[in-house]
Amino acid sequence: MSPAAPTPLNAPAAVNAPAAPTAPGTHYPLWESLLPAAEQGRIERCAVGAKGSRLRFADASEVLDATSGLWNVNIGYGNAAIADAIAQACRDASYLNLFRYSHTYALQAARDLVNAAGPEAYRRVVFATSGGSANDLAMKLARQYAVLRGQPERRLVVGLKGSYHGLTYGAHSLTGEALGQQMYGVDLRNVRHVDPSSPDELERFMKRHGSQVASLVCEPVLGSGVHPLSAEFVDAVLKLRREYGFLLVADEVATGFGRTGPLFASSAWAESPDLLLTSKGLTNGTCAASAVLVSHAIAEAFERHDTVLMHAETQAGTPASCAAITTTLEQFAELDVLAASARTAERLDTLLAELTERIPAVHSTSGVGCFRAVHLRDADGDRFDGQAVQDVIAAVRDHGALVYPGPGCVQLVPMLTSSEQDLDDLAHALLRGLAAVGRR
Repeated sequence: MSPAAPTPLNAPAAVNAPAAPTAPGTHYPLWESLLPAAEQGRIERCAVGAKGSRLRFADASEVLDATSGLWNVNIGYGNAAIADAIAQACRDASYLNLFRYSHTYALQAARDLVNAAGPEAYRRVVFATSGGSANDLAMKLARQYAVLRGQPERRLVVGLKGSYHGLTYGAHSLTGEALGQQMYGVDLRNVRHVDPSSPDELERFMKRHGSQVASLVCEPVLGSGVHPLSAEFVDAVLKLRREYGFLLVADEVATGFGRTGPLFASSAWAESPDLLLTSKGLTNGTCAASAVLVSHAIAEAFERHDTVLMHAETQAGTPASCAAITTTLEQFAELDVLAASARTAERLDTLLAELTERIPAVHSTSGVGCFRAVHLRDADGDRFDGQAVQDVIAAVRDHGALVYPGPGCVQLVPMLTSSEQDLDDLAHALLRGLAAVGRR
């Protein structure tokens, strides 16, 4: 049999971690996400513990996590206040739902989110369980709102090329990357995509189809390549919204909770979106939770018609997840996380400038705040392919840090509360890892 894995970082010494992935000759029981079968079940990819900014794996390696989990553990693993709030909610009300009922945990979390995002812009909150389901929910809301306004012809939902919104069926259709939509039979008949680098293309599209558009969905920073929307594109979106009357949806699943600087990136826009989606940082990665913040106009339309939104999820808005939301917001204030995020972003500026100067493969960098990408080219000027990017990921990990793959780039998504030592370690791993790949 394979040996037991090391004790997790945050586990009592007497508690053994799970065994290493599988014993020789046995079937591997877990289907890992986004990996081919031959790559699954590797001991070096089996995490056994997490604390602060560090991950420990079953091969006894310990690395700095510069991916913040999946961009969601913004204030570090093992935050005691959030863990205690979840545990207390599980003891006092192990499960309560929102199917034709409410509960005080959900009411408090909704109130806290509206106050944090701006009560002048938002009125109500709908809870869901993931970024993908939040996007599904927003598509339903936009289309039903059009019906309530007497405009049932508004069925088109417009996304951006190169965007990522999730892999549930609705969100998969909205995602602007080619990720097997045709193979899976994803329904694209009422979804369109436009180029976020071309305000003119968007304007031409709206001239032809604006009366049929229920909503336009924008990530303030396109998550796949970490490309912020330009001020010109945002201004064009706002102008066209006024002209054609579609809803503007800000998908802040990735950018929310301080990832780009402010609590929500769309707060920097001249006008608020009609729907704001948040998920990743919402509970500091502790619960399967997301939320859709709804504008006054949309909420009033549903209230005026006294109608039902046909969306509900068994695990949406549970006491545990809502306690985590409320406490995460409290921790942002108590720890002054937005100020810490600004300091981390400044250090990333320095690191990215150093990489650009010292590493020939670094073609450019992109992103904002604590959401960055290093774009890579080979000696012939060609963008790194998927395998080359994975080689970089492996080399950087060999030198002590975990970074995330993107199209032709590696993504740097460190915790907002990263220490000086964390950032020194990240710089060390990137410089040596990229240099090693360059030599090969």
